[in-house]
Amino acid sequence: MRILGTDIERDIERNMFSYIPQDYWIYRESREIIKAEASELESLNAAIGDVLAQFFIDTATWGLSHWERICGIPIDESKPVEQRRSVIKSKLRGIGTVTVALIKNVAESWYNGEVEVTEQPSLYTVKIKFVSKLGVPPNLADIQNALREIIPAHLAIDFEFSYLLIKDVHNVMTLSQLEATTLDKFAGGA
Repeated sequence: MRILGTDIERDIERNMFSYIPQDYWIYRESREIIKAEASELESLNAAIGDVLAQFFIDTATWGLSHWERICGIPIDESKPVEQRRSVIKSKLRGIGTVTVALIKNVAESWYNGEVEVTEQPSLYTVKIKFVSKLGVPPNLADIQNALREIIPAHLAIDFEFSYLLIKDVHNVMTLSQLEATTLDKFAGGA
């Protein structure tokens, strides 16, 4: 729902009045026509801005389905917008020779946090440790699928998560801080 008479609309009105002769300013009809046109121009500017936002993954909303189609990703509008953006970013970043840097880049695009990637060649494993955020990412299945697409099939992927431990809480956090912390941030929490 649009709010008529916004500051932008008034600025447009003032600008439009500067283009017509002052003799017309005194007529109610002229003022009403300018107000109506200013309102429509503001709507047009907002629509143009919204379309422009769809060209960038970080600001796209209704345009995410187009990005997903381009990247060959199944469209699931029931997922949160941030998760859908992460899928797209991961797909676009996951192109090239598989290196620790590429794996790290893809994993961080999903989780929006810092990860450590460790190669364990003797175990044929790549270890992904989530270090900057606590708990299991809400879209872990999507992260696993994206990494499985880029990591060679003969390598296993081992995930490690960070949690609050007793040493992080005891004599460190206040009671109000503890009450505000969700259980999924603690080791063994659900």
